[in-house]
This record gives sequence, C-alpha cells and structure tokens, in this order.
Amino acid sequence: MNASSSTGTPVDYNAMPDAEFRHMVRTWIEENYPEDIRHPVKRLHHRDNRPWYLMLSAKGWLAPNWPIEYGGMGLEPTKLLIMHSEMERHGCARVNDMGLTFIGPLLLKFGTEEQKRQFLPRILSGDDIWCQGYSEPNAGSDLADLRTSAVLAGDHWRVNGQKVWTTLANDANWIFLLVRTDPTVKKQEGISFLLVPMDTAGVTVRPIINLDMHDEFCEIFFEDVLVPKELLVGDINRGWSMAKSLLGFERMHLASPQASSYAMATLEKLIARHDGFGQTGVRDKYLQLHMDLADHTDLYEEQLNKLKNGQPLDAAISLLKLNQCELYQRITELALTVAGEVGGYLEPEDDSQRLHPAGLFIQSRLLTIAGGTSEIQRNVIAKHVLGLPS
Repeated sequence: MNASSSTGTPVDYNAMPDAEFRHMVRTWIEENYPEDIRHPVKRLHHRDNRPWYLMLSAKGWLAPNWPIEYGGMGLEPTKLLIMHSEMERHGCARVNDMGLTFIGPLLLKFGTEEQKRQFLPRILSGDDIWCQGYSEPNAGSDLADLRTSAVLAGDHWRVNGQKVWTTLANDANWIFLLVRTDPTVKKQEGISFLLVPMDTAGVTVRPIINLDMHDEFCEIFFEDVLVPKELLVGDINRGWSMAKSLLGFERMHLASPQASSYAMATLEKLIARHDGFGQTGVRDKYLQLHMDLADHTDLYEEQLNKLKNGQPLDAAISLLKLNQCELYQRITELALTVAGEVGGYLEPEDDSQRLHPAGLFIQSRLLTIAGGTSEIQRNVIAKHVLGLPS
C-alpha cells in the first residue's frame, strides 16, 4: 500500500519542499518508532524489527524507491537521502530488506506480471521475508563459478548444492537463488535465477556465529529440492545478466553514505565524551573524514540522479561502493582510538546504545566483503572505468 491524501489519491512527496518533507518524516519517526529497538548494536532479527516493518508498511513508507503504482513512495534522490538521513539520525533499525531492496526491484524489471502480483504485495505486507542465495564455499568473489545446480525434471527444477554467508536466512521464508542450469557452456552463460520457498523439503539452514557472537549469517544446503518451474525469473541460462543487475542494486545500497554518517555521529559523541580533540592527531583525522564523507554524499546523489533520469548504473558504482565501505572502516578505526580501553567492549559503553565503537568496527569489516570484495571492486574499476587491460 502507499500513503494517500484525504481524497484517496497517492501523496506526491516529491512536490513537497525539502524542509517540509524532512519535518514530516522526522516528526512521524519520533512519534512512532519503538524506543526499545533504537540504536541497535547488532543487526536485528525479524522477530525484533517486525513491529517497525509493519508500521512502515501501514504508513506506505516501507519501499521509498519503488514506483507508486506498486505500493512504493516513488521518491526522487533528494527525498530518498532525506528519509535515510532522518532514520539514521534517530537510530532506526534496518529491517529485513532483501525483498525491498533486491528482489522487489529485480521483479519489477524482469519478472512476469503474475510474479509481480504474487510476490510484491506480500513483501510490503511482511508476509514474505527474503534472503539472497548467491555466495558459495568456492564461489564468493568469483560468483560465476557457482556450482549449485538446477535440473529440469518435468514441471519442477531439482536443486542440489550449498550457499553460504546468507544474511538472516534463519528469518526468511523465501530465497532467490543463482543456480547452474547448463554446465556445458561458458560459466556466465549457464546460470539461471530461481525463487525457492524455504520450507521446501530438502532445504536445511544452519546459522553461523560471527565475531560479535551473533547469528547474522547462515549456510544453506539443498538436497534434491523440487521447485515449480514457473518460479524461474526471466529466461533459462540468462540469470547472469539479472545477477549483475541485482549486484548493481546491492552496490548502490552499500554505497549509501548512511552507515558512514551514522558512524561519524557516533565518533562525534565519543570525541565529546573522551576529550578526543585533546588526543594527538584526532582533530586533523576527524576533519579529513568529515570532508571525505561530504564528498561521498555528493557523489552518491549524482548516481541517484542517474537512476531518476532512467540511466542504468555503470561500473562507477563500484568506485562508490569501495569508497563508502573503506571510509566507514576509517571512521570506526578513529572511534576505537578515541574510546581508548572501552573501545574493546563487546557491549555499549555505559549501556548507551549509541556508544558502541567495537560493534561499529566489527560491522564495518563485513561491508568490504558484502556485494563483492574491495579487491573485486578494484578489478571492475580498473577494467571498466579506467580501461586497463585484464
């Protein structure tokens, strides 16, 4: 659903002045966001963030970048950045957004009308929570080398294989998979895109405990899993082009300055608390990071404007993804320095959810791997941006 005026027509948020839109978003968040999950120190499970998910859904604000006709807000880039910044300012938890950020936009672009009708409303209602089945034990950075297979047997695909580092798979009831459907051709040409219910016989999910003792990631095993053939998205053996499109969505999401902005606000609070500017070199490093973040935010808005104008994402998004993730790490490293000995705590400082430099530091390590490692991003930049030979 999307927000409507008193006349029942959808609200045109893009027509609102930026200051008015920001005030509206800020006021609603402050009045409605659950206080007990403000500034979470770890990625929340769906059981914890579901009330917020449903509030956003009821408000019509769950999918700000989806078209209005499909239940989104249809926000232009400037408004989208405002909304993200207000959620970040208030410490709003990230919801289980694989359906909203990845599979939803992919179905809008490549799915059949029947698939859109089946899945998009259930993402918005919270009835379906999705996870992403891309990485495998031997196919992470070289994703095209994946081995999970799908063989057509009558009206079903028979799936066998393993996925790993699957974010919050233990919350999801659906997974979108890259599977190999033709092992005889060039590896990028024999891949298809498949949607699989997680409760199908033969699907096994095992949580992985990470560095901060959290089960954010999982490994998934598929043993003779039968999937109806109509759950294939697009054409057989044409999944790689869709995968690259989805990686573009993911990299755009990971390139957002939101994480670095949040870390910067935490750093500023730590500086005030621990007399950070009295520590050698902190002021100069802080000012440099502050300028780097401002530059990154401007460049990110340029990419959002490209999407607004109907231009496809290009390889430059890898540059932004790389810059954002490494900027996030540099900010959290300075936060640890400023915090001193309390920077090693696995729990927030003095039980203040806002002051958890170790938690931010650990989270920042993950993002140079998610969506393609920094090494892979540099290869893409070298080849497709700088035109260097392979």
